[in-house]
Amino acid sequence: MTVRFLDPRADPGAPVEPYLLGIDVTAGPIDIGMLANGFPDSVAFLDQLAASLAEVLPEARFRHYDKGDASIVVPDELLAEVTGACQAVVAAYGH
Repeated sequence: MTVRFLDPRADPGAPVEPYLLGIDVTAGPIDIGMLANGFPDSVAFLDQLAASLAEVLPEARFRHYDKGDASIVVPDELLAEVTGACQAVVAAYGH
């Protein structure tokens, strides 16, 4: 009996575009916001992510935020606080 393997992967249909950061993380200390959305474990996930990022971005400062309710958009007051204090933001979901 012959076994035939069929590879279901196709070539990508869209061209690969390089990802470029919008800020220079080597220019000095930057503030990075870690915005949890209120799902369980979103805060813990972002804490771990910040710890990992700190290893490759030792001058970065991390500011932690939690919108507290996954069913709402970020309130204007919190959005103003985050964007006023941070040059970059990581928004994450947790489950």
